[in-house]
Amino acid sequence: MGVNLILLRMMAITVAVASVFSNSTSYAQSNVSAKKLFSSQILPADLKPQVYGGYTRGCIAGAQTIPVDGPNWQAMRLSRNRHWGHPRLLQIIEELSVKAADKGWNGLLVGDMSQPRGGPSPGHRSHQIGLDVDIWFTPMPEKRFSFKEREKTSAVSMLKKGSFYVDDNKWSQSRTELLKAAAQFPEVERLLVHPGIKKKLCDTVKGDRSWLSKVRPFWGHMYHFHMRIGCPAGSPGCKSQNAAPKADGCDKSLAWWFKSGLAPKKKAKAPTVVKKKPVKRKQMLLSSLPRACETVLNAAPRDLAAATLKVSDLSFAAPQIDMPIFDANKVLNSKARTSTKKPASIAVAIPTKRPAS
Repeated sequence: MGVNLILLRMMAITVAVASVFSNSTSYAQSNVSAKKLFSSQILPADLKPQVYGGYTRGCIAGAQTIPVDGPNWQAMRLSRNRHWGHPRLLQIIEELSVKAADKGWNGLLVGDMSQPRGGPSPGHRSHQIGLDVDIWFTPMPEKRFSFKEREKTSAVSMLKKGSFYVDDNKWSQSRTELLKAAAQFPEVERLLVHPGIKKKLCDTVKGDRSWLSKVRPFWGHMYHFHMRIGCPAGSPGCKSQNAAPKADGCDKSLAWWFKSGLAPKKKAKAPTVVKKKPVKRKQMLLSSLPRACETVLNAAPRDLAAATLKVSDLSFAAPQIDMPIFDANKVLNSKARTSTKKPASIAVAIPTKRPAS
């Protein structure tokens, strides 16, 4: 079964969901959450590639999908249908997989990117405009994973158990080289990693350290790194992020994470006031996104074959994978975690003030 036929199996969706979202109505007037609207889309908008809005509030038209298998990569967590992005992001992933292989990395395990039309998705604040991708710190194995293995295989944390520091038995020079190769793409603006990994790089990288400015410490990201590219040409509606600081980031801004950012929460005294009902988190509606996102949702779907990245290595033959029918409800209830293991019980505070990342 070719890769396009494999992905076509994902196009089936329940009649109930289809009946809700098939009409070309004004979604902005609907009380349905934007997350539900975008998660129900199984194919991209048949429009030229355009990014609208910012990384945490936007959408994408004309997205492409990365094949399930490439010469030097395997896509993971296929049931989420989050391997879509701007064509340039997909090109960078493919180019990075080749550079990584040249440096001794067996291949990339590609995690979450964006949904077919972007927008908010379960478990992520960003990943909305097709310019973000999670790449595992676990290298691709020699074998090709089955669908079930891609769902169940856990990524490996690079930290010591119960610690915020890197486990030297897990980290390797090849992982450093992988991050360096990613940082050297001009379009790449940020590589988000756990502060412990950033510290490891600060302590060990010799010679040219200029690329470290793109490696930014952030909560989580001990199982994978988050690669983000800047607004692409031809997308005037894309909202760029503030430029990352030019310094290597191995200064007091990094020390802040270990002094305050990752410090355990202090247990507060039990309040004596009467308990109030929990406030339900306000869901993002389509009206909160750029107006163009309504057009993106209403647009006709692009043919899957036309929306799939053409692998540069024409000699590569993708293996057969038996894919189940795509279920939008499972996508809505899925999590963003790359690990299937229960996280270590370390209390972490999330203060509002922190160094720029």
